[in-house]
Amino acid sequence: MPGTWYTSDPHIHHKLMVTTRGFASLDAHDGAIIKNWNKSVAPEDTVWLLGDIGMGNEAAYLGLVACLNGTKHLVSGNHDAVWPGHRDAHKKHDAWLRVFATIQPFARRRIAGYDVLLSHFPYAGDHEELHGDRFTQYRLRDEGRWLLHGHTHGTERVHGHQIHVGLDAWDLAPVHEDTVRKLIVEAE
Repeated sequence: MPGTWYTSDPHIHHKLMVTTRGFASLDAHDGAIIKNWNKSVAPEDTVWLLGDIGMGNEAAYLGLVACLNGTKHLVSGNHDAVWPGHRDAHKKHDAWLRVFATIQPFARRRIAGYDVLLSHFPYAGDHEELHGDRFTQYRLRDEGRWLLHGHTHGTERVHGHQIHVGLDAWDLAPVHEDTVRKLIVEAE
């Protein structure tokens, strides 16, 4: 039976993330992400990728993402060329739709009987504490619903009614919906 997975912030080809995540090279960083993804996700599975795909050569990192298992849906992040916060994002959609089944700024799913929102951004918080919360005009309002997000690069998994699905919090691997369901049920 096909599964559903959630993840964010692979930052493929992103030189800064290589050292931050403790890898010796871009190839080692990207290789670990690809290996962990394809070890977890089957070709018939669905993956909700909550943004910040890569940096640098767009064609190269999109090519790597195209080789990852599963039908991929993108909720775009601030580093993605198709993110609506970029003035010319609409010009990139055709190329990105060759890799992703859908591209959207946020989404809603039903998990454990709850409406769960998906966004690259948490309701509040950032990974750059010195600058405060960035991109506030693009964040969803906290109205009490569960939120799956990325962006922070922290290792925390659950904070309030938010679940951080970023690779940094999950040993550089996607999170299965069953795990998300369990976290929600345990917290309620």
